Amino acid sequence: MPKSLGQEILFTILMVFVMVYAMICYNIALATGGMTNSVFLLAFHELPIMAPIALVLDFFIVGPIVKKITFKKFDVKATNPVFIVLSISICSIWLMCPLMSLAATILFKGGFQKEMISIWLQTTAFNYPMAAFWQLLVAGPLVRGIFGLIFKKKDSSTTTEEA
Repeated sequence: MPKSLGQEILFTILMVFVMVYAMICYNIALATGGMTNSVFLLAFHELPIMAPIALVLDFFIVGPIVKKITFKKFDVKATNPVFIVLSISICSIWLMCPLMSLAATILFKGGFQKEMISIWLQTTAFNYPMAAFWQLLVAGPLVRGIFGLIFKKKDSSTTTEEA
């Protein structure tokens, strides 16, 4: 878990990249009728648009709400850290999926039109299962693993230098 503002920013950037890129690939595959190699390249066209939106939403709106909910429900000192991680992940999915689906609906699926609400609701419904799967089983463990490796090395090198 991040222990400073700098670590929080890095963790958020890593998580946003892994989640947003995968969700863009998923939505392009849905729109084009299946996964192809070209989907991976096409996703890079939307990534510079969607990643900053996700970063701002997660860092300034969703993240603080998720932490408030989680730390209101669980005593950090008395609770198994797995439950803290799961709560943060599930609450993040719960809030980010409809917000990012709304952004995608506005930017890539016709914007403000008479069918916007139904398109947004359908997009959200299609995205929830993938977002939950990807966050809980791939992105979360991957990013926490990378983050742990980065800061384990820095922590152990600091300890070695101090000794």
